[in-house]
Parts: sequence; structure tokens; C-alpha cells
Amino acid sequence: MFELIRAKKTIRFMQYSKPAMWFSILLIVGSLVTLSINWLNWGLDFTGGTLIEVGFEQPANLSDVRTTLAAADFSDAVVQHFGTSHEVIVRLAPRDGVKGEVIGNQVLNALQAGSFGQIDMRRIEFVGPNVGGELAENGGLALILALVCILFYVSARFEWRLAMGSVLALAHDVILTLGVFSLFRIEFDLTVLAALLAVIGYSLNDTIVVFDRIRENFRLLTSATPIDIVDQSLTQTLSRTLITSGTTIFVLASLYVVGGALIHGFATALLVGVVVGTYSSIYVASALAIKLGVTREHMIPEIVEKEGADQDPLH
Repeated sequence: MFELIRAKKTIRFMQYSKPAMWFSILLIVGSLVTLSINWLNWGLDFTGGTLIEVGFEQPANLSDVRTTLAAADFSDAVVQHFGTSHEVIVRLAPRDGVKGEVIGNQVLNALQAGSFGQIDMRRIEFVGPNVGGELAENGGLALILALVCILFYVSARFEWRLAMGSVLALAHDVILTLGVFSLFRIEFDLTVLAALLAVIGYSLNDTIVVFDRIRENFRLLTSATPIDIVDQSLTQTLSRTLITSGTTIFVLASLYVVGGALIHGFATALLVGVVVGTYSSIYVASALAIKLGVTREHMIPEIVEKEGADQDPLH
């Protein structure tokens, strides 16, 4: 009976687990290589320094802006458009003994002395280097602590083989997301860090739904193999996974397109994380549980027989 159900309805996910696992390993190695070469394009939140946003009356030529700032002793300035060609962000490393407001006024005066027309100061932000380093360290510790807590939670709720699969899947998602940011030199700020933590929560939720169905099917389908049970469970949760991921991706794509430059990094991290997390819940978490040898006995707790339970209560 089970073979008939499987033949008609079940998608054989696990028959592709080996090439999928090698594909994941290749992506992880590529991400680690990219991170070792480029590392991350840390934002002002982590590096410290001064951020100045200015608005131009006419479309700004970034080369001319850099030349003007270099002539004013700001050769280290990082200049880029912010949203439109009329708005420009200038990032400067911290200068000893000089306040961020003073640096901002100097930059504005230098640009106003050039031939750029009317220029307006939009905002000035300053972050000290010690604060930035502390934020980077605490952010890394938050990610590690989240993974450790998830390992204990899933071990207590399910079984350690499933817990290892889920944690490795989450690490897989984080590494690949960081690899994308490193490869394309996308700025990594506090909003991106928050997005990474959200990715961990989203991916874990998807994995827990699959694991709940796997545990239930281990109890119901007593004659099926672990691979058959995992395939059956993934097939049963596939529609839920596609609907949830699809609607989430739609919302994130909308945020990326119309949300403005301030949340581009946040939306990008979540977009990558949701896509990778959906894939990893199938071909990393579930496949690793199979590789670690999860069986029906592991999913069903032992029933401890009480002393005297086999005796006739009337005697």
C-alpha cells in the first residue's frame, strides 16, 4: 500500500541528495574563499567614521566629487550615489581630535566651492571606532549563540541527528549569504546583521515544520525506510513551503525595488537567505539527518514499564 502511495504522489527528493550535497559544499568553499580574499564591505556601523549625505541640484558626477574632495584633503573619502543621481553619500574614516560635525561642514564647504550648483546637507552621522569594533564582535557572538541555542532546542524537541542537520543547514545559509555580500561588495551594516538573524529564524521554522512531519510519519509508516519517510514528509510539506517562501520573496522583492537604498542590504540578505534556507531545509537538514543514520527507533521514545504493571490488579 505504501509503495503505491509513494509511486503516485511522493517526490523522490533524496535521490538527488548526493549531487545537492556536493553542490552545497562547492558553494560553501566558494563563499569561504571569497570571504578570505575580500572579507566584508563593513558599513559605518562597524568601521567607525563619519557619514555625510548631501543633495545636489543637478545629477552629481562622482569622479568630479572625488577630485574636489581630494583637493580639500579628503582623498580617503568613499563616494557613491544614494538612491538617485542627485543624492551622494560620503564616508570618511575617523580623524583624531576632529568631531564629525566639523568634518561634515568641511566636506560641505569643499563641495559648495566647486561647480556643482546648489548643495544641501541632508544628514551627518558619526560612529567611533571602538563602538564599531564592539558592534562587530557582539554581532558575531549573537550569531554563534543563536546557533548553539538552536542546537540544544532541536536536540531536546526531536533528536540529536536532526539537531545537527538543522544547525549545519543554518550555518550553510549564513555562510552563503555572507559569501554573496563579499562577492558583490555589498555594504554590511547593522540592518544586514538583523537580516541574518531573521534568516536563521525563518530557515529554522521551515526546518521544524519538515521535522515535525518526519517524526509523525516515522510513527505512522512503520514499514517504510527512512529515505521513503523523508521523501513523503517533504512532499507533504512542499505546498506549504512554496507558498510561504513565494509570498515572502514577493514582499522582499517589493521592498528592494521601492523601499529605497537604506534597506537594499536588508532586503538583499533576506532574499538570499529565504531562497537558500528553503533549499537547505530539504537538501541539507533532511539529507544530513539521513546521512547520520536517523531511524524510527530514534524518533519514538522508549516506554518504561512500571514495576508490577504486568500483574493482575485483582490479585
